[in-house]
Amino acid sequence: MAGGRRARQETRREIEQFLSIGPVQVAELDLPGARDAEGRGTADTEGVELRPGPGGAPITPGSVFVLVRRAGRPVGTLLGQVPDGADPVAVLAGLARELPPQAPPEPLPVPPSASVVVATRERAGRLARALDSLLAQDHPDFEIVVVDNAPVTEETRELVERKYGERVRSVCEPVPGLAIAHNRGLAAVHGRVVAFTDDDVVADPRWLTELTAPFAADPGLGCATGLILPARLRTPAQVLLESHGGFAKGFVPRTYDPARPPADEPLFPFTAGRFGSGANMAFRTSVLRAVGGFDPATGAGTRARGGDDLYGFVRVLAEGRRLRYAPSALVWHHHRETWRDLETQAYGYGAGLTAYLTAILVNRPALLPAFLARVPGGLAHARGLTAVRGPEAGDGAGAGAAGGGAGAGVPGGHDSRTHPWPRRLSRLQRRGMLYGPVGYLRARRALRTVGLEAR
Repeated sequence: MAGGRRARQETRREIEQFLSIGPVQVAELDLPGARDAEGRGTADTEGVELRPGPGGAPITPGSVFVLVRRAGRPVGTLLGQVPDGADPVAVLAGLARELPPQAPPEPLPVPPSASVVVATRERAGRLARALDSLLAQDHPDFEIVVVDNAPVTEETRELVERKYGERVRSVCEPVPGLAIAHNRGLAAVHGRVVAFTDDDVVADPRWLTELTAPFAADPGLGCATGLILPARLRTPAQVLLESHGGFAKGFVPRTYDPARPPADEPLFPFTAGRFGSGANMAFRTSVLRAVGGFDPATGAGTRARGGDDLYGFVRVLAEGRRLRYAPSALVWHHHRETWRDLETQAYGYGAGLTAYLTAILVNRPALLPAFLARVPGGLAHARGLTAVRGPEAGDGAGAGAAGGGAGAGVPGGHDSRTHPWPRRLSRLQRRGMLYGPVGYLRARRALRTVGLEAR
């Protein structure tokens, strides 16, 4: 009783502290290019373009989360403070020039034909925003397929027919579940590469080209992921999530090759969350079909609560295919907005993590020895994932938030931990991890009632 009372009091204090978190503006700042780094003064704003994030208002004094581009290419993030009366362009451009230089990108090959699958359910307003950005892609040959998952109204179908006509195809999947919806989309597409994103994103105009071009350069590539940044940081929940890293994986391209396991990833390939997220992923269509698509007993909308994207990554890697992280493939994600949303998300992430691991071992028992060999390290990794993370300087540009300067760390490493991660959320994530295998098995049983089988 006393322990429960203390936990409730602690949660109330955490919520009070949480509610004190103020909003942060989101912006993009584009520097002219390589010549910008050749000794130009920090006050020089010639050729510099500052614009708000998707749907945002013009930048004003205060805290600003900035995506820095050079000649249009994303190269890093920073968190800066624009003083009253100061020119936001001059202040933020000065900070941006402190980011370490990066090597110029390699020329991209012509991307293969692509299909974009967007699963949605009763969120027509958000879907329209996402589709508008997808139709603005510069990819030379692509289609868009919307999967209307377990609809209760005609709103989604009517939106697609009324506003987008023949430019977007809509298919219906009556059985709820994100993996099931993605498999329905996979069956309907025609492109050589199939990309998946969510209905709560805004895609950068070059997103699809940057995400799919690596498949043309590497015949052994099975999967690619990209960069996810916050579209808005208006609520405490959005700011808290992003101050602890959000969904971003940095700005350094990387290829994961099962034939050459990375030395800095001792749990490879089971730490699939390091590779990317389902809001920004693509697969060679033939490869994803060959492995049976996603396990329908995983994902949001099932009792497993998540893990469908992680399952897809590991299944492809287990077939000997490579995975490419392409940070220039950018989508802006609308993070969840409330404390209750964060509670749901924390529990769901924990459940999805262990659910997908269970799915992998059930469907690919040959991976069991490799998994067991990594169990000790995996337990340490799990403790780290659910640890209570206090406010501390991170290893990236966000570390300069308080003083307005840019950090000297890796560009895009904005895990500044400006605000403490609540114990309540850590506890929920641990509970979710304990539930995940049970949830997955329950989801498998539920599939049989609708005539489906897990992969």
